[in-house]
Amino acid sequence: MKPQIRTLKELKASGYISKSIKEELRHNLIENIKHGKTSFKGIHGYETTVIPQLERAILSQHNINLLGLRGQAKTRLARLMVDLLDEYMPIIAGSEVNDDPLKPISKFGKDQIEKLGDDTPVDWVHRNERFFEKLATPDVTISDLIGDIDPIKAANLKLSYADERVIHFGMIPRANRSIFVINELPDLQSRIQVALFNILEEGDIQIRGFQVRMPLDLQFIFTANPEDYTNRGSIVTPLKDRIGSQILTHYPESLAIAKTITAQEAKLQDERLSEIHIPEIAKDLVEQIGFEARDNPYVDHKSGISARMSITSYENLLSTAEYRCLQNNSSNTTIRFSDILGMIPSITGKVELVYEGEQEGANFVAEQLISAASKTLFDMYFPEIKKLKHEDEQDPYQEIVQWFFDESTFEIMDDCTEEEYANRLNSIQPLGKLIKKYMPDLPEKDSLFVKEFILWALVEYNKLNKQRVKKGYEFKDPYGAFLSDLQ
Repeated sequence: MKPQIRTLKELKASGYISKSIKEELRHNLIENIKHGKTSFKGIHGYETTVIPQLERAILSQHNINLLGLRGQAKTRLARLMVDLLDEYMPIIAGSEVNDDPLKPISKFGKDQIEKLGDDTPVDWVHRNERFFEKLATPDVTISDLIGDIDPIKAANLKLSYADERVIHFGMIPRANRSIFVINELPDLQSRIQVALFNILEEGDIQIRGFQVRMPLDLQFIFTANPEDYTNRGSIVTPLKDRIGSQILTHYPESLAIAKTITAQEAKLQDERLSEIHIPEIAKDLVEQIGFEARDNPYVDHKSGISARMSITSYENLLSTAEYRCLQNNSSNTTIRFSDILGMIPSITGKVELVYEGEQEGANFVAEQLISAASKTLFDMYFPEIKKLKHEDEQDPYQEIVQWFFDESTFEIMDDCTEEEYANRLNSIQPLGKLIKKYMPDLPEKDSLFVKEFILWALVEYNKLNKQRVKKGYEFKDPYGAFLSDLQ
């Protein structure tokens, strides 16, 4: 609830004590730690790495640089620091720079105290209004960040340019007593970075020749991508020296953590017109594609693979299944392996390719990533498919291949109904035997997805042949496909 205190006299009587923003963050973090309260909710995979380092930096009252590739929750971490601020902060009413009523720093604030004394009006600012963010781009100017002389103000107030009151304050002075984030710091021109030196250390700002002594009270958080240090710019050494802590972020280290992030961030999961069942192995496949991309020779690893790729891919996967339901006027469905191809637009837009990848094409690379992810997951659950084997060695997949040899052809249409889809896959009895032997605990609802998944994986290992037909996919044994091509 917003405090009812309205004057400086009432504020003093309440026992309010001024604290710097860094003291405020430190104090509230200490309380959270003492009571076992999580300070950075919704951040997964950083519990033993990034978050402890960040909390130690806050306890040390440091300005912070979060260094990491795109999609590693750097800005999210910065925004969550707002929750460590007091709910409301008192300011001198009308102050452009959030003057502390007990310690004013601007001419306006000091004049108000001198003129009105204990009757100086007090206003309150909610913590959500104490977060300022600026994306560093080459066109950012000193005027944007620090300020400039305002000729219109000078004319309206009939003041000369020698009067301090003609100054129009930039974003940083207006963010006094707040968290100020500069994203992609290396993109900021060197001369602009130099202008931040004194602000970080002494609190001096100089505007058009005015040496304004304003001990600004700010918590600076910078974010940067390691790629930018060589490609677009750098953090100048004296500025880097004034940043207390540099914390390295990273991508999820396991499929489980990646799935948790995607499930939390993906939109419209509960607002679908149709009920969609998502097998656990399908969720694994979505995340595994990201892991494969980070090692793929066609993908630029320096650019990074954002977690947003998995999130948007997952959303597209659900929409692909929903689209089929709408076409068939069906109220429920389960994700099919062929739905995975609906994620390709989300993959191609999220990966930066090296020269060889550009030559092959984004769609080819996306399909290769899906193929690699399928093989990785297949090898987790089923026996290794060897190129060469001993004569007396049994092939666990021979029965499936023989089924296709006997049947000569097998098709799954894109728009087939749930009943048709189930009947087609269940007709391949060796698939059921394989699953029962190697995945005995698989939920019944997931079995159809896994059956189709096995077929696609066997294609990747050249045990089966697959080709696109008019509105679906046709599977054959490789020898039958070879004979068909000859005919």
